[in-house]
Amino acid sequence: MSCNQFYKQYSRRALLQRSACGFAQVSFAALAGQRLSLASHKDASGRLTSGTHLAQRAKRVIFLFMWGGPSHVDLFDYKPRLNAFAGRQVTAEALGGKKPPGGEILGSPFRFSQHGQSGLLISELFPRLATHADRLCVIRSMHTDGSAHGEALLNLHTGHSNLVRPSVGAWISYGLGSENEDLPAFITISPPRGHGGIQNYGSAFLPAIHQGTAIGSAETPITQAKISNIGNSSIDRTQQRAQLDLIQQLNRQHRDVAGQDEGIDGLIASYELAYRMQSTIPRVMSLDDESAETLDLYGVGKQPTDNFARQCLLARKFSEQGVRYIQVSTDYTWDHHKKNNEGLIKECAQVDQPISGLLTDLARRGLLDDTLVIWGAEFGRTPTVENGDGRNHHPHAFSMWMAGGGVRGGLAYGATDDFGFRPVENAVHMHDLHATLLFALGVDHKQLTFRHAGREFRLTDVYGNAVRELFA
Repeated sequence: MSCNQFYKQYSRRALLQRSACGFAQVSFAALAGQRLSLASHKDASGRLTSGTHLAQRAKRVIFLFMWGGPSHVDLFDYKPRLNAFAGRQVTAEALGGKKPPGGEILGSPFRFSQHGQSGLLISELFPRLATHADRLCVIRSMHTDGSAHGEALLNLHTGHSNLVRPSVGAWISYGLGSENEDLPAFITISPPRGHGGIQNYGSAFLPAIHQGTAIGSAETPITQAKISNIGNSSIDRTQQRAQLDLIQQLNRQHRDVAGQDEGIDGLIASYELAYRMQSTIPRVMSLDDESAETLDLYGVGKQPTDNFARQCLLARKFSEQGVRYIQVSTDYTWDHHKKNNEGLIKECAQVDQPISGLLTDLARRGLLDDTLVIWGAEFGRTPTVENGDGRNHHPHAFSMWMAGGGVRGGLAYGATDDFGFRPVENAVHMHDLHATLLFALGVDHKQLTFRHAGREFRLTDVYGNAVRELFA
């Protein structure tokens, strides 16, 4: 049958509707394509072509996202003067002559102790994580733009809040690709559906194959999460392959007529990956091959740790399989406008053991040295009180930490004032964090660009400096 005869019998839409796995839906929602290597030379489309710009300290990233904004002054940025000023407004004199923010100070009931040989100060709310103190590099001087969750989440995930831009994971997928041809380069486990939604793991103007593969959503228990349209039990793989071959033949004919077209090339690669993922993803997502000791290490099967433990264990499995960027997200539960102390006790109890288990497991498998683990959120919380016992949004200063991937363990980098209002030493903006993340992967953030709408774009736009002091 000729191509023209085929189209008389079946429209392209009808063909896709009859095809085995809904490949089109899978490709645009979930799939990264063929490996792209990075270099100091770019081709006409802006891709880097061989090697890496810099020495590569990490091969992959796991980002542990605490949606809502944990209080830095209760967890990683010890401020004893909070309790001394509790219930009072800060004076200009107490802030070194600077104009104080309004509102009464809310003290912290949580004890901080020194841990490890480094003596890193960590709150009692993270007892298991504290055993890894000498692996942690805590940035206490983070700041960002935007006091609303939506704006701050987009700044964290894409570097921009008012324009549609590729997400961090999409940039990494575009630059480095996946080490496993049967898995995407970017996977997001339980991503937020609000505050930017799909933009937080989207590809924007980058080829669609670099969009993150979403597994469930933040509101869905991970035991119920899945990747949509990843399989079809009504026909066997042989018939699926035959249908896909026909679709791909038509796609290639279309490309030959249209000339070079990244969109069509990406579609072809996405369909192929969708087909391969049918057998790969279920195997990787199953925990049946994990020992009872490993499940217990993470806190699988116990409350309140089970859900986040399963997410962290999946992150380890995907990193082991060569996925470049893996995000693990909590639900929208860290936004403590009321009952800050009660909320922190609950949320930390859910994630402390799973995160500790992840670091232990990565280290004993030899993966932590070249896996950069990042913990953080869109912003912190105010040192002042809101609603009697809560804290408000605070983008002006907050804490994040890194481990593995060549970072200097046991380091507290930067500092805020005596109350945690603003950085006073080595301030790190969100653009700097993104530049630093790429630096760890061997990528110069100024050279990882993509030409769109007549100009070169990059993750950090025209800003950002890699904080090289964080690395050994």
